Amino acid sequence: MAVNLDATDWAILAELQRDGRIPLAELGRRVSLSSSATTERVRRLEALGVVTGYHATVDLGLAGFPLLAVIRLRYPGSSHQPLRQLLAERPEILECLRTTGDDCYLLRVAAASMAHLEQVADALARFGGVTTNLVYSQPLPLRGPAGPAGPAAFAEGGGHDGSAAGAAFLP
Repeated sequence: MAVNLDATDWAILAELQRDGRIPLAELGRRVSLSSSATTERVRRLEALGVVTGYHATVDLGLAGFPLLAVIRLRYPGSSHQPLRQLLAERPEILECLRTTGDDCYLLRVAAASMAHLEQVADALARFGGVTTNLVYSQPLPLRGPAGPAGPAAFAEGGGHDGSAAGAAFLP
């Protein structure tokens, strides 16, 4: 069940998604709250499970993984435990989504070389058909929502500052 978030909560979430290491005093200034009120709000969002963690963003190329691929996997079997085991063993598989449609899984994979990517694709092919797509660029990195869901929330500027929802994430 969704948590009821007000405009200030959404403003805090937008700022934390931009910079999870922002000092609480600066966060409070940006959302027009005192430091103590900001701290209370952030702790509440964490306690409710809305904020689930804070993460570093890694430049994959500089970390030795210049190739990024999306691999689609058709998984004909009904026992998914062997695949889950492989996912736990392969840190270059960054994300795995179970989906509807012809492909059962969508995986984001970072690779050091084409040979490395082929090795990962071959390991996945044990479970079913794979289709590999190389990523040229990432015009929109993964982000969280900037405002409430639903058509009414986006009518006449759904962003916390009166702008269109999501505009805060555009460069």
